[in-house]
Amino acid sequence: MTRLIRALGLALALALPLAPGASRAQDADPNAAIERVIADQLAAFARDDFAAAFAHAAPGIQARFGSPAGFGRMVRQGYPMIYRPARVEWRALETTAGGAQVKTVLFEDAKGRLFEVDYLMGRTDGAWRIRGVQLRRLPGLAS
Repeated sequence: MTRLIRALGLALALALPLAPGASRAQDADPNAAIERVIADQLAAFARDDFAAAFAHAAPGIQARFGSPAGFGRMVRQGYPMIYRPARVEWRALETTAGGAQVKTVLFEDAKGRLFEVDYLMGRTDGAWRIRGVQLRRLPGLAS
């Protein structure tokens, strides 16, 4: 089922440039390519490397936050479950009515609370970029 996604402004980013031929591989398996982007972003957060994350955010997100420092501050304060997850679980990749790719990821925070996060993905200059996220708190605690 297609989900309507409202970009909230959190952009997460591709940490590594694409190698030659990577675009063809991404076209063949967008789910794997998108998971790599998100995993690279999570690794950048683990290192507190906000410049690596911000450098590959969608242009609209870069304009909104203006700098890696501003982006980092927003993530630390507003999205602790993404900044320092206790657990990450990959979920479905879906296509919206408008053709955007949406990857759902389950996050468990340090207190055992569960969140589903929809990553709105798009291509910029041949690379997957994160255009925004939609966060939902799930009922109950993690098992």
